[in-house]
Amino acid sequence: MEESYAKIIESLGEDLQREGLKDTPKRAAKAMQFMTRGYQQSLEEVVNGALFPSDNSEMVLVKNIELYSMCEHHLLPFIGKAHVAYIPDGRVVGLSKIARIVDMYARRLQIQENMTKEIAEAIQQVTGALGVGVVIEAQHMCMMMRGVEKQNAEMKTSMMLGTFRSNPATRAEFLSLVS
Repeated sequence: MEESYAKIIESLGEDLQREGLKDTPKRAAKAMQFMTRGYQQSLEEVVNGALFPSDNSEMVLVKNIELYSMCEHHLLPFIGKAHVAYIPDGRVVGLSKIARIVDMYARRLQIQENMTKEIAEAIQQVTGALGVGVVIEAQHMCMMMRGVEKQNAEMKTSMMLGTFRSNPATRAEFLSLVS
């Protein structure tokens, strides 16, 4: 990866021997590995058995989980927040695991639409919930720094599974709580 970054920088017409660029290929490779560390994680490792019996049957919601991802089309960041909710069916997942699941999928080359679905399906798989709702709001550098250069555009995506899809009242409650 380091060699590839060196080639990219040289193809821009830069001198890799210039003081500010001497270690840039190494730093860029290390940064890219960090920003895409979700590829080295699995759902089982992230959850790590943190499932607990519960007779709660009301909505569990974690709001404003910050996320940092990379657009698979331009390799530019998108930054935002996720709101994740589920209706337990006999067990709940540890609170921090919800944020870790968001991070695992965000730290891959992604499009927001797919990431929203992957997070919802992962929460469903782990908890066996009666329903799952995920809303993600993000700003995309590929739209802000290039192309149409719109600084205030924000993309919102949602995914509703189970009772969040089939029950309008559950969906409405979730959407009102994240608004």
